[in-house]
Amino acid sequence: MKKIIIALLLLTVNGLCAQSKSEQLRHVVIFKFKASSSQASVDSVVNSFMSLAKKIPVVKSMEWGLNDSPENFHQGFTHCFVLTFANKKDRDEVYQKHPAHLEFQKVLGPHMEKVFVVDYQVEK
Repeated sequence: MKKIIIALLLLTVNGLCAQSKSEQLRHVVIFKFKASSSQASVDSVVNSFMSLAKKIPVVKSMEWGLNDSPENFHQGFTHCFVLTFANKKDRDEVYQKHPAHLEFQKVLGPHMEKVFVVDYQVEK
């Protein structure tokens, strides 16, 4: 009986440890636009980027917002986007190579001064 209880405890602990780390991946993209880009152009870039969630099935979720930090460390980066993928493979082999993503890069190119990207595997 003790062996069964110990085995069940080990399975439970092992299961909890496995749940703390997932394959889910966040892709954070932050843009600094050129001063010469009009608001209409920036809006077009935002709409084009957000449309990727409907065009590329491996994008599980996508959201964006404008910098609102009072700390003034933004260095001119204004638009933040967060995309979620099930795993790195979906990001690397599907999203990065998808024609819609490649086309978006052409839309962005003339208006982007800088881009900052951070990807991380979700841990809970």
